Amino acid sequence: MELNQLYQFVLLIVLVGMLLGVGILILDKFAATSGLTVNAATAINDTIDAIKPIATTWLGLIVTIAVLAIILVLVIRSFAGAGGRG
Repeated sequence: MELNQLYQFVLLIVLVGMLLGVGILILDKFAATSGLTVNAATAINDTIDAIKPIATTWLGLIVTIAVLAIILVLVIRSFAGAGGRG
């Protein structure tokens, strides 16, 4: 990954995080304010419970791994470039 592609990656991660957060909020407000049957409310609550771990746990882990991979690539490239100069 080049440094100029880093901006696009950051925007993608922010967009995914925002979509997950807004989706959870919309589902929560929809379930709370509309008169739903028990089956529909259960389905919405199950969906919210399935999405929450992605937003709270997995997204942070994905960002951490991506940042570490970028740092590792930059370090390896700097050492590879230094070896070719000697």
